[in-house]
Amino acid sequence: MRPDDVLGEAVPINFVLARTPRAAVTVQHITAYPTGFEFDVVVAARIEGEIWDPMHGLGGFRGRPGQPGGEMADEILRFGIQYADGSKATSLGPPMIGPQDQQQKGPILQHQGGGGGGTVATQRFWAWPLPPPGPLAFVCEWPKYGISLTRHEIDADVIREAAKRAIELWPEGGSS
Repeated sequence: MRPDDVLGEAVPINFVLARTPRAAVTVQHITAYPTGFEFDVVVAARIEGEIWDPMHGLGGFRGRPGQPGGEMADEILRFGIQYADGSKATSLGPPMIGPQDQQQKGPILQHQGGGGGGTVATQRFWAWPLPPPGPLAFVCEWPKYGISLTRHEIDADVIREAAKRAIELWPEGGSS
């Protein structure tokens, strides 16, 4: 879970992960902490006469795979990250982590809330742990809007270096 007693350090990277004539998926507002990082996935869509399924939201962020062996609906946005060591996490994984999950191996993507309206939606994610050195990939697929599997890599060292500059609000022995 994101530490509440740390002021994260902003990472100056925003990018378009995928774009078609009908939709765009962007990654924005990356913030680094000593134990992980958070970021926003912002989706925008051109809709004409469509009504969003309230169970899916604009980006299908609330979607989960169907029954075992079943097909995943095309309106569900599939989003994930992959670390340089090959480990990965997706938005379709477990929705929460907490103290009881400390034995879980990372990476883990935890939904942190979001919002939107009309044709734009934002979902904030917490990624744990910090990525190892090397490329950090952001990956998405959104079949309903013509977005095939798309990948964008950044250098994880940018996040790792920013994490070193995060500020602990109440360091050991400091006043509160």
